[in-house]
Amino acid sequence: MAKTIHILNGPNLNLLGKRQPEIYGADTLADVETACAALGRDLGLGTELFQSNHEGEIVEMVHRARDTADGIIINPAAYTHTSVAILDALNTFEGPVIEVHISNVHKREAFRHHSYVSLRADGVIAGLGVEGYELALRRMATLLA
Repeated sequence: MAKTIHILNGPNLNLLGKRQPEIYGADTLADVETACAALGRDLGLGTELFQSNHEGEIVEMVHRARDTADGIIINPAAYTHTSVAILDALNTFEGPVIEVHISNVHKREAFRHHSYVSLRADGVIAGLGVEGYELALRRMATLLA
């Protein structure tokens, strides 16, 4: 039976491809989902992608993942820098967690340099565009092998 990876996305990522393409690129979240599903099949992993603009919903996604996912790839977006609630939820998840950021947060505003999620993440990928999701999925396959 294939292991399942939940790919969780935070606020404004529903606008991927439309919002600040000079930073985030032209690919949409649907493009990310399609690419991850295809790569997941090649790696023997199932993928499920979720997105919410609401912190509490992201916490609920992590709670659901406790029973239905073997690993989490998360791009918490702006909640990266503010959400102890998401960190606390991730700390209840027993599988691997990989944090992904499309832009290089370390080349941006100083407030983006701190991540609460990194305190739980087994790895962090930043600045590699949407390709970072696929790299995270490849690493997840290795971690779960």
